[in-house]
Amino acid sequence: MITYPSERVETIIGMIREFMKKEVYPIEGEFAHKKFGELLPLLNEKRAKVKQMGLWAPQVPEEFGGAGLSFIEHAYVSEELGRSPLGHFIFGAQAPDAGNIEILIKYGSKEQKARYLRPLVAGQIRSCFSMTEPEKPGSNPTWMETTAKKDGDDYVINGQKWFTSSAEGSAFAIVMAVTNPDAEPHMRASQIIVPTDTEGFNLVRNISVMGHVGDNYASHAEVLYQSCRVPQANLLGPEGSGFVIAQERLGPGRIHHCMRWMGIAERAFELMCERAATRDVAPGRKLGTRQIIQAWIAECRAEINAARLMVIDAAQKIDKVGAYEAREEISLIKFYGAGVLSKVLDRAIQVHGALGVTDDTPLATFFRHERAAHIYDGPDEVHKVAVARRILRKYGLN
Repeated sequence: MITYPSERVETIIGMIREFMKKEVYPIEGEFAHKKFGELLPLLNEKRAKVKQMGLWAPQVPEEFGGAGLSFIEHAYVSEELGRSPLGHFIFGAQAPDAGNIEILIKYGSKEQKARYLRPLVAGQIRSCFSMTEPEKPGSNPTWMETTAKKDGDDYVINGQKWFTSSAEGSAFAIVMAVTNPDAEPHMRASQIIVPTDTEGFNLVRNISVMGHVGDNYASHAEVLYQSCRVPQANLLGPEGSGFVIAQERLGPGRIHHCMRWMGIAERAFELMCERAATRDVAPGRKLGTRQIIQAWIAECRAEINAARLMVIDAAQKIDKVGAYEAREEISLIKFYGAGVLSKVLDRAIQVHGALGVTDDTPLATFFRHERAAHIYDGPDEVHKVAVARRILRKYGLN
């Protein structure tokens, strides 16, 4: 049974919705035309206002400096924040920091929490997550070439990573590297904290994505680890548990991504409807009078509603029995939600015509960045195969 937001959460969502309309939507045009670093002073002003409202880092427990929302509560909030490409950043709930915060809360030592977690939650520093490699499939995190070998009290890390999102300007990376090459595949890698000012941490470039190189937080980097030496005290959790930690991070993270996608889809849907209701296509005839447009609107409404219910159902199952037991629901919403998002964005752009591919609306920005929804955190095809195999096992096919 689907649980709808409590009165408290509805109030919080209302506050966020009002803030987004007044403070966030009006500056989206600057995000489309300026470098992210140039926007930081303005964004930090907005972040300060969020802190004053008591809504900073909504997903983080109060004891660590957040607003203390539950997992399912933050899922609803994440949808509202997702309506703008700046929403999560302004509220301190942005990836990859949000996932790194989860790791540090669960696996960080007392010293690691003091040095990295506290300032990260407070928004005083940023971080990045270094797992994907250019020569190995990101869909198989048990297979990687980056190594971390012990030398005295240190690890010496060597390897190449890419799509280390938001590395430029980050204070530290959490890198996944092979520490136990002779162990079982799922027990070979570990996660290790690497301050980005460590000798041997080399940010090679920000990768151009859909023609946009990006900068600062809004970037995806290629990183080369060359004899990068850090203390073994920087290990997160037990040695060899990197894959397990990654799965714990990615499962719930997919819920937040999917609810963010629902926010994007809702924003695109609203823009599409407004355009259809106001755009003249002939004297006295609005675009919305065309049956094909009406069909698109009806289909988008149904698909967004269905996807949202699937995401909430998965989130509730994670709350009750954990991410591992909810892995089928997580896979379903990952590929279905990405498909709905792409379809709604494509139709919204089509309804806007030439305007839809300009940066005069947020649609083109969403389209450029969210095509990757079908790839990151596991490509659609991997999730579909995983779901089908689990279903077919029930019918005796192994």
